[in-house]
Parts: sequence; structure tokens; C-alpha cells
Amino acid sequence: MSHSQRYGYAPSYEPPRAYLPGDHETQDYGPYGPPDEAQVYDTYAAVRAARSYDAYESHAPYEVHEPYPYAAQPYAPAAQSYAPEQPAPEPAGPQVRTPLLPDQQSYDQEPAEPPSYDREPVTGGRADSRTAGRAAARRAARRKRFVDRPDGLLRLVPQALVVAFLAGGTTAFVAHDKAVRLSVDGDPRRLHTFAGDVGELLASEGVPVGPHDIVAPGADTPLTSGDEVAVRYGRPVVLTLDGHRRRVWTTARTVEGALRQLGVRAEGAYLSASRSRPIARHGMELAVRTERTVTFMADGRARSVRTNAATVRAALDRAGIRLRGEDTASVPLDSFPREGQTISVLRVTGSREVRDEAIDFQTQRVDDPTLFKGTESVVQPGRPGVRRVTYQLRTVNGVRQRPRLLRQEVLRPSRPEVVHVGTKAAPAGVAGADHLNWQGLAQCETGGRADAVDASGTYGGLYQFDRPTWHSLGGSGAPQDAPPEEQTYRAKKLYVSRGASPWPVCGRKLHE
Repeated sequence: MSHSQRYGYAPSYEPPRAYLPGDHETQDYGPYGPPDEAQVYDTYAAVRAARSYDAYESHAPYEVHEPYPYAAQPYAPAAQSYAPEQPAPEPAGPQVRTPLLPDQQSYDQEPAEPPSYDREPVTGGRADSRTAGRAAARRAARRKRFVDRPDGLLRLVPQALVVAFLAGGTTAFVAHDKAVRLSVDGDPRRLHTFAGDVGELLASEGVPVGPHDIVAPGADTPLTSGDEVAVRYGRPVVLTLDGHRRRVWTTARTVEGALRQLGVRAEGAYLSASRSRPIARHGMELAVRTERTVTFMADGRARSVRTNAATVRAALDRAGIRLRGEDTASVPLDSFPREGQTISVLRVTGSREVRDEAIDFQTQRVDDPTLFKGTESVVQPGRPGVRRVTYQLRTVNGVRQRPRLLRQEVLRPSRPEVVHVGTKAAPAGVAGADHLNWQGLAQCETGGRADAVDASGTYGGLYQFDRPTWHSLGGSGAPQDAPPEEQTYRAKKLYVSRGASPWPVCGRKLHE
């Protein structure tokens, strides 16, 4: 709606043409000549100001030009008229609906642009001043009528309540909104949240936390605006440290950080992975051999070295100690060298020796019911065997060691000895000879020794039987091998048949 239509009158004149510089060069201006260039621009500014909405808005504060009195200044058409109304420019920024007075617009219309109180008042001649004065008078009258009407105030009350409610909700919204900084595994981000504590924040952001993860501050810590929350994920590492294998957890993201977190001294250590290698969430395997001090005793002197070798053999090489031939160490060469360990180097020289050795025979004992109890008879004499044995002779650091058996070969097997053992009960006695002093006879002949044998080997036993006589009396084997009871029994039988003549010197002892 244009200004003239809004207040009930129509324009009487065509709008003047807005002159631009250079127009006077091509147009006919009549007897007065071309207009002054400054006057052209002033006219254009006046027309533009007259089309402004500032003079017709109802918002206070506002300025009013006093109208000319109708009596003193009768109305006359101005030399210029208003230009056709142009649409108001769109305001920059968010659109704000400003409620108008009831007489200014209906409630189903869009609100007009808010007034700008920084603009200069409209200038441009006497007609413009009179128009502005009449508009100000009408606005003052409308405000008075609106305030005096009760239904006007009633219309404003719901709108005020809505505005108050929205203002309170906005205040509550701003009060619960928190600006926090969340760092997940070193990846920081800033965000706004309504969470009350750290646990709610992580749940709302979809950040899972396990038993090996670290959350700082704790999940129950209340949140306030400006807080910082850090989450570090735990990573499994299968660590082999100086030969000992174990599974550990770390929140570090690189090998170097994990070693520092686990307290592993990495200076001079061997690492199976570079220190800058990242550790994935699923973990990794890492072998570490720290530097150790090992002392070697070799060739009569001690030598200490710092090494991260995996075996004693490798540590010897790094120490410049060479092993030759059968040389070895006091510990297995493939074992892991420990911190502060002392290892002796053994210089070994050796040779081989071949010997023929006898193999002992075994004795087999067989029961014989034809022999009296206590009587044993060797049926098959034993014979030792022969074997050839090869030994390793060693000298360690100049000291000869016990020979070590390398191999053996049997040249002749041994033959076992077979002995018959009597099981027959001995006779109770011999009639006509039991009352004699047989103990005195045995003492005289052999000194009471049942296994006695003379120097020639012909006679043996307590009573010095020769073998033919012993066999004729029922004995077997050698008389000295028979038990004393059997020898005495055979001697009694000899006495009954021949008397004391078999013992020409000691026979007299039988009657003492």
C-alpha cells in the first residue's frame, strides 16, 4: 500500500524524473537552461527520503515536524510530487515480527520493517513538511484511542505472556547447554551438550569405554561449561622382555609411549619394532632386550661387556672371545645372558683311548636233591668275557677330566657258573664212631677250617680228604666245598672201615 492510499488521498502530480549527470547535454530545458548538477542530486535525495518508511512508522521515540497552520499557509500543490512507492529492502539478519497498533494493520498481515531511528528527518520542501505533520497528528490520535479501548490491552496480554514464556525457555536452554572439549585418543573436538556428567556425555556421543580404557575426569564427575574430557583407549601388547613373555595393556599410541608407560628402559635396547610405530586398537607383539652387563672369565682374565644379545654365544662374539674346537662355557651357549652374570669360558682339549676289558660272568645256583643240605657243587665253572671300550679323554683349562665312554664292542661273551645246591637231609650219625673226638681231629689236621687245601692241592677239607677217597665215601665234587657236617659224616664212615690209619699223625686225637 502506498503512502497516499494509506492515508486517503491520491497523488495529483506525476513524479519528477530523477536526473543524472550528463542528461543536460541531450535534453531541451527551455528558457531556463539545464539545471544545476548539485540541485539535481539534491532533488533526487529529497524524493528518495520522501519514499522512506521512517516518517510513517508508529514506534517511539520519533520526531515530528510541526505542520504549517492551515489558515496561515493554504494548501498548494508542490512543485514536485512523490515518486511511485518502491518495496522496502529486505532487512539483513533474522526477521523480527513487530506487532503494529490495531489501526495500522490487521493481524493476518506481515509486520512492517522496524523503524530506523538513526535516519535524518525527511526534508524536501513545504509540502513534505505539511504531510509529515499531518501523519504525526494522526498517529498520536490513534495511540490515544487504542490505549483508551479495553479490548486493545486484552489483545496485548497474550502476546506479552508468549514473549515472557519464550524468554524464560530460552534462559533455561542457555543455562543447561554446556560447551566442552572432548578428546578421544588424542583427537580433540569442541561440542555443546546437555549431559549432566562425563558418563552421560560419552554415552550421548557414542564413545564406548572398556575396563582397560582411561577416562579423565571420572565418569561420575559433573560437567560444567568449559570442561575438558579425555578418553584414552587401552591396547593389548604381547611383550617379551629379556626372554620373559607376558600380556600387558597400555593407553599409549606408539611403541615409544608404551615403553615409557610400562617403565621399560629402552636406552641401548633391542626393539623388534621402531619406536615411532603406532599401536593399533587390536594391539601388537613387541620383543625388547635391554642392555645388560655380563662378565666373561676367559684365558685367565675377566672381561665385562654391555650387551643386548639374545644368547650367550652372541654375547661372546660381541666381547671378542672366540671358541675353538670343543671350547664351551659354564652355561649353555643358547641360554639368555642375565644382568650381572659371570660366565666362564672352558678351553677344552681331548683325545680318545681304546681299552679291552673283562666281562664278569654270572653264577647260576640249582637245587640238587642228591646232595646233603649245606653241600654245594660247581657243575660248570664260569668264564669271563672280553669287550673293547673307547673313551673320550678331556682336559678343561689344563685339568684332566674323568674319561667319558664313547662306545663299546663285545669281543667274547662271558659264560655263567652253574652250582648245584644239596637239599638232602644229613644223616644223624654213624654207629661206632659218634663217641670219638672229631673236633679235636679237625683242629689237629686243618685248624678247624672246612675249606682248607694243602699246598699241593691234593687234600682238602676238615679231615684232608683226597678226591678219590671222598668220592668212594659218596661225596661229590671237592671235599673242601662240602659243608662241615657232611665232611664229618664222611670221616666217620672212613673210620668205621679203616680206623685211624688215614690220619697217621693226628688220629690219636680221636681218643683224647
